[in-house]
Amino acid sequence: MSPRIVVAGAVTSVDNRLLLAQRRYPATVAGLWELPGGKAEDDEDVKFALRRELREELDVGVEVGERLAETVALSDDLTLIALWARITDGVPRPVEHSRLRWVTAEELDKMVAGHQLVPADTVWVPELSGVLRRAR
Repeated sequence: MSPRIVVAGAVTSVDNRLLLAQRRYPATVAGLWELPGGKAEDDEDVKFALRRELREELDVGVEVGERLAETVALSDDLTLIALWARITDGVPRPVEHSRLRWVTAEELDKMVAGHQLVPADTVWVPELSGVLRRAR
């Protein structure tokens, strides 16, 4: 059986900021920041899964783009991927998180240095920061 996919959204704004969500649970990562998302259903297309998860978690509609380069094995039965996304309708609100925050590349780098990101998401920081910086 192949691992279940967990999708994360690298949601960017028109002013080149990245949306991060602060975890409420589990205790091991509560208070840390992450790319929002969640588990894909069995045989669910990853782009559809991300649109569904971001509607549930942030109450927004998104246009989903390409995958980020890295894949993260969370466990034997969970694999984490991230996809670029842009909000097409709604204003994000923290339905399942404590808070939301838009960050620049510089702020993202500082958060990583301060160990404020969920460890699994740090694999994408070079790609995220690079794209945010180039997009200026």
